[in-house]
Amino acid sequence: MLKKHKVLYLLMLPGILYYLIFKYVPMYGIIIAFQDFSVGRGILDSKFVGLKHFIEFFYVTPDAWKLIRNTVMLNVYDLLFHFPAPILLALLFHEIRSKFFKRLVQSISYMPHFLSTVVIAGILVTFLSPTTGVVNHFLVKVFGMEPIMFLGLPEWFRTIYVGSEIWQKIGWGTILYLAAIAGIDPTLYEAAKMDGANRFQQMRHITLIGMLPVMIILFVLTLGNFMESGFQKILLLYNSMNYETSDVINTFVYRRGILDADFSFATAVGLFQSAIGLILIVTANRIVRKHSATSLW
Repeated sequence: MLKKHKVLYLLMLPGILYYLIFKYVPMYGIIIAFQDFSVGRGILDSKFVGLKHFIEFFYVTPDAWKLIRNTVMLNVYDLLFHFPAPILLALLFHEIRSKFFKRLVQSISYMPHFLSTVVIAGILVTFLSPTTGVVNHFLVKVFGMEPIMFLGLPEWFRTIYVGSEIWQKIGWGTILYLAAIAGIDPTLYEAAKMDGANRFQQMRHITLIGMLPVMIILFVLTLGNFMESGFQKILLLYNSMNYETSDVINTFVYRRGILDADFSFATAVGLFQSAIGLILIVTANRIVRKHSATSLW
């Protein structure tokens, strides 16, 4: 079997090596979450302290529950608004009859995906500036409103973050859904037309059903990253004025682990975050496997 498919296994090798080197081997470092880690002593000789750092995070750290709340709320909003967006856009793409126009709008929707997070954050800061930003200029000139300091108001941060995520990733996210639609048997649409189904009914009873397996898989995978917020974008957009809603677990781990060099404590908090993601993905997979034929495993 190995000799017969050696080319396919060779193609798999880079992916396997990537996950082994960058995902599985570093898991050895989880040990320091239960130690008072010292760089001089190393992992094997550092003092074992058990659950000390976990207890410190939940019972001693004053902002622990605020960090958890902000992380959960940001991901709930992202799940509610960002997850359905590519599905709706894929349905709209499917309904476009002009092939030229369809390819044009698809290409345009893909473009933001190729912009780096730094560029996206720079665009947001520039456009939302209270003095020179295009958004505030429009609000002042058209509606006569006072300039709004969007990135200085905590209540605006989640809207800005989720909105930018949708704009950046909605087009690229349609690729898998469009592939699922392409795999639907065309005779189903012909039979539905003969039965008198209009385009909306065809979309509801054929297209959406055909996309359902992909939707389920992506939903389960999204839940696995539920406690993982977009660290880079948040780090570039948050400041002392919007900390109340923008400070999440990832940014806290960065400050304690990198800036304060408290490696054990930061690892413990990161391990808690990963454990929640594992519980969510296993639970979600068990639920969807029980109620449908589609699941991760």
